Amino acid sequence: MSGAVMIPSGTPLPPEAGGKARALDRLASEGFNPPRFFVLLPSGFEEDGLKPSEQDALAAALSTLGEGPFAVRSSGAQEDGAEHSHAGQFLSLLDVPASDVAEAAHKVWLSGIDGSVADYRAARGLDEADPAPAVVVQQMIVAKSAGVAFSADPVTGLRHHCVVSAIEGLGDRLVSGEEDGETWLVDTQRQAVLTAPEEMTALTADDALAVAGLAVRIEAAFGGPQDIEWAIDGEGLHILQARPITTPVKPAALAENTVQIFDNSNIVESYPGLVTALTYSFAQYAYARVYRAFVRMIGVRESTIADNAPVFENMLTRVDGRVYYNLVNWYRALALLPGFAINRAFMETMMGVDEPLPEAVTASIGPGTLTGFARWREYGRMARAGGGLVVQAFRLNGTIAGFNARLDAALGPSSLDPNGANLTALAQEYRRIEASLLDRWDAPIVNDFLCMIAFGASRKMMERWFGDAGLEVHNEVMIGQGDIISAEPAKRIAEMGAIVAQVDGLADRLRIEGVAAMGDTPALQAAFDAYIAKFAERCTQELKLESITLDEDPAPLVAAIAAAASRPAHQSAAAEPDQRAGFDSLGSGKPLRRALAKRIVGWAKRRVRDRENLRFERTRIFGRARRVFLAMGRELTALGHLEDPRDVFHLTVGELLGAVEGFGATQALKPLVALRRGELERAAEREDPPERITVYGAAINVASGAEPDGAQKAAPASDERSRTGTACSAGTVTAKARVISDPSTQSLEPGDILVARHTDPGWIAVFANASAIVVERGSLLSHSAIVAREMGIPCVVALKGATQWIEDGEMLTVDGGTGLVTREGAS
Repeated sequence: MSGAVMIPSGTPLPPEAGGKARALDRLASEGFNPPRFFVLLPSGFEEDGLKPSEQDALAAALSTLGEGPFAVRSSGAQEDGAEHSHAGQFLSLLDVPASDVAEAAHKVWLSGIDGSVADYRAARGLDEADPAPAVVVQQMIVAKSAGVAFSADPVTGLRHHCVVSAIEGLGDRLVSGEEDGETWLVDTQRQAVLTAPEEMTALTADDALAVAGLAVRIEAAFGGPQDIEWAIDGEGLHILQARPITTPVKPAALAENTVQIFDNSNIVESYPGLVTALTYSFAQYAYARVYRAFVRMIGVRESTIADNAPVFENMLTRVDGRVYYNLVNWYRALALLPGFAINRAFMETMMGVDEPLPEAVTASIGPGTLTGFARWREYGRMARAGGGLVVQAFRLNGTIAGFNARLDAALGPSSLDPNGANLTALAQEYRRIEASLLDRWDAPIVNDFLCMIAFGASRKMMERWFGDAGLEVHNEVMIGQGDIISAEPAKRIAEMGAIVAQVDGLADRLRIEGVAAMGDTPALQAAFDAYIAKFAERCTQELKLESITLDEDPAPLVAAIAAAASRPAHQSAAAEPDQRAGFDSLGSGKPLRRALAKRIVGWAKRRVRDRENLRFERTRIFGRARRVFLAMGRELTALGHLEDPRDVFHLTVGELLGAVEGFGATQALKPLVALRRGELERAAEREDPPERITVYGAAINVASGAEPDGAQKAAPASDERSRTGTACSAGTVTAKARVISDPSTQSLEPGDILVARHTDPGWIAVFANASAIVVERGSLLSHSAIVAREMGIPCVVALKGATQWIEDGEMLTVDGGTGLVTREGAS
């Protein structure tokens, strides 16, 4: 073979055709369809240009490629090799018309004997002499965007990370370093964009995924990581060349088929935002113990619970500092319950998530369809479980009394004072809390389950028997819970506000001086001290151990009291509805149904009350644990193992107890704290991960900072004027909306409408100022609904996307009786 030769796809090439030509030929033979090309072998050139004998062959070869223009590239013998790419050492010329190809090819050939090539080879210990290159003449792609891609990250060496660099137009400016382009990082295992440029001009996310997919396919065909050049024109994506990555990369991880799904759409109400290691490990332990006890109560055998220990130990996960449910394990736990195989679809609704799990995941969990004796045996399990629940229901009052007695004994005046205890005593105190309360969580478990059943069943019954009027009565009875402890803080704040309102100028002094302004008003000081004694732990994000309690920082409470003093007279607590009058309004017919409905709804109401009150007891337990852990931090700081008592929140429960009891793997606590603090600081700078994350393989594949399903971005603005959520507290208000994400740094002016993604009992200051409440999440039993009813202000919950749909500062009308929320425009 000599001279100008048209190389058909799949034709073997001689060594003198060079590395680039052989790679293009292989791409063609593997079906990747690079732009058509031919090769001018080195022997076809002489110092003055292309040999005259080759001119006719060149013209014939060009005619097979079309009119042009053409790309004229070098193809050195060792160019694009596995060890040395020779990138940038030879000349490449683009947009060459047919009439200039011979001259351009000669220039490229001459570049191979340029001194810079010799220097490159000498610097790498290669033979000084390299044969002059062959020349590739290729059909030109008129690209709207082009660039390079590495099928493995050349910096980190990770084989499942593809780096894509792109620029608008031709890629030569990017390859030469003349201009910087866009850089994309793609996880090729999950086929997901991990990082994208802030301004995307050359590629879309789909384009980046397509380029990465092409790089991975070429890697598979060539048997090793590849550095490719590509271009996109009106016809689509084209491969221009491929060569091995010459930097060391890591070995490829073995493929896994395991799928894990993490979701925080519900747990974010308990653990919003960033959560420290101590809070997460404490919650993980509590969930494991509580749900073991739950399935045991339902009738699951002890041996089955033991066999599924990893399921209960992994009900939660932590992604980039945020807490998520491990939904697949929740589903596995659900599959253990009696009746799952018969009522799978119904029981799946108990998970309470917005989006069901994929059938591909759920199909392999739990027993299949039961027939014959197996089905009857499952009915027997259901009957035993149902009987057990009936017994538990009859015993419930005593169970709650026993739980409260253990709680009072553990947290009462006779318990250990953390302020005067040493490390060993504090560790023993935590173990006592663990054994007497966390491992004996019977009353909250039983009541929560019965509450869920009673609330749902009674609501369906009222709708079936009495229609919309029945649902309205059900709402009134359930929301009007005067004896729920969640409503007590609002009552007390209103009472303190009334005291302040009677003293001229006191509200302004409270805003300026804080607690110090109370000294001249004994009644206010006494009421304030009583509030702190009972509700100090009901702070913002109360279940997070690192949260600042009201006795440490009473500013939110003082602000709420001052705001309450300024509340208009018409915004007073609503009277509890007359339950008898409500049922009488359903008509005089069917008295037996009304009597039975009244009894059942009343029992459900008591379960709701006990649920809220027991959740307050949970707050007390978490508060006790918080104080014990902080005291341990104090002692570790005194001993020089920590820099600050609050550093303790960056350790796990196991690490903390291990440092005291001796089973810890390290005594170097300060480096652990520094590591964890740095992780949280970096996580705070990133967007929240999405609510639902799918992970293929080990959970660690969700690396910190990665956005496996795309970052959780704000929803696009909507032109809708009205949306409807769940009506929770009657009344209509038109006022300025304030979208609040962090009540510790944001506030309302009196009369503003509070708009939030979710709330918790610590939002007392913003509740006190609000004229109405709109919340994205929640139900009729949510804390926001209960407090709004007590305060006599409209409330709408479960208004999806409210914080993106409603603009901060615009006028809003909230109808808490119908659930209708209307945007009125700029204030």
